[in-house]
Amino acid sequence: MTKPPPPTTPDGRYLVVDGRLWRRSNPALGPRQRELLVAALMRARADVGRAKRARDAGAERRARQRVHRAKVGLGERGPPWWTDGTPDLNRRLVRNTPYAAWFQGLPQGPVNRL
Repeated sequence: MTKPPPPTTPDGRYLVVDGRLWRRSNPALGPRQRELLVAALMRARADVGRAKRARDAGAERRARQRVHRAKVGLGERGPPWWTDGTPDLNRRLVRNTPYAAWFQGLPQGPVNRL
């Protein structure tokens, strides 16, 4: 059975995973740019795993820096990609945000817990 995708806030800015908001990628990125950044992110994540298995702290730190740069490029970290001045609520519990009522109204399941 396929797991349903996590809910996306009505404004499209966040996914909700285990009751926490996670910033989505910038929808203004072109498909090629997104493809390149996602590929870089996946390579960097794989390198983190290899470095951890090898117990190479320097390689792990460099790989994590590459993960961070790719996530900033995607818009998932760093300055928010929206420009209306709304504060960034990334990584906050949804119940402590203006999205709480919206989230509470969703069908509750294993992905949609407060």
